[in-house]
Amino acid sequence: MSDVLAAGGGSCFEPPAAGSPGGAALRVPAENEDSGQKMEPADQLIDSLESKTSQSGSQIGLLMSAGVTEDLKEAASTLEDQEVAELDEKLPDQIQSLKEEAVVRITNYHVPQGAGDIVMIQSDHTGAVDILSAELETADLLGEQRKAQPPPLAPPTLWTTEKTKEFKAKMGKEKNGRMVVKRGEVVTVRVPTHPDGKCICWEFATDDYDIGFGVYFDWTTVTSTAITVQVSESSDEEDEEEEEEIEGLAPVGDVERGSKSYLRNRYGEIMPVYRRNSHREVQAGSHEYPGEGIYLLKFDNSYSLLRNKTLFFHVYYTS
Repeated sequence: MSDVLAAGGGSCFEPPAAGSPGGAALRVPAENEDSGQKMEPADQLIDSLESKTSQSGSQIGLLMSAGVTEDLKEAASTLEDQEVAELDEKLPDQIQSLKEEAVVRITNYHVPQGAGDIVMIQSDHTGAVDILSAELETADLLGEQRKAQPPPLAPPTLWTTEKTKEFKAKMGKEKNGRMVVKRGEVVTVRVPTHPDGKCICWEFATDDYDIGFGVYFDWTTVTSTAITVQVSESSDEEDEEEEEEIEGLAPVGDVERGSKSYLRNRYGEIMPVYRRNSHREVQAGSHEYPGEGIYLLKFDNSYSLLRNKTLFFHVYYTS
């Protein structure tokens, strides 16, 4: 054994040279190569997970986008409904304002006006054309309305006296100085203006109870100076009788509070109907003639449902 070792002069396991026919080369894989081969499956797994994560994120993004879109659609629908409601509220006002503007903004074509001339009025907004006759001027129409309104009447002069017994005794002897106003009735004494007079005077008293009294004036032509008496069962019936003569009667007010009636354009109020203490004092008054017409002295017992009133009165004129 020692001879063999000495003859070889070297290691007993010396590998053969490369390319020698005596044996095959033995190759040991490098450590880096093994780790590289082992890392390939891990990289593929990571890439797969990243791809799936990316796909899941895309799906979530799409779902979130769809939700936001629905919310935006609902918000837009709500805003649209609100705007429609506001427009519905504003449209009538805008239409009315446009109509008023159309009425105000009217072009008047001023042309020389003579008999038979025609005036055309056209709206700037609607284009509508109105044709008027030049004879119907506004001033003339207003003048006619002023003529229909009676002039204002001056208030009367009033006073009272305590000589009720003497007055009743004197009027009781006169032919037409005493009358009975029944319960619920209104008596109207019609006294025309006299050509020789300038002022009307009246005096009256009652037994035991008060009575309503007021004075009015009828602007009408006097054809007779005779004094007449009209009896009605109530103030409403009296108004209906007067409506047969003239249209447009306004109702007579309550005698408890005083009448504020405007009987007609033809009638003027000198003193409204109020209840007077004519059973305690003689009620007297006067009024200067405002012109030609008929005085209406109203004795109102329409508020009394049980009692008749005995009335003593005297009416005359002075110059």
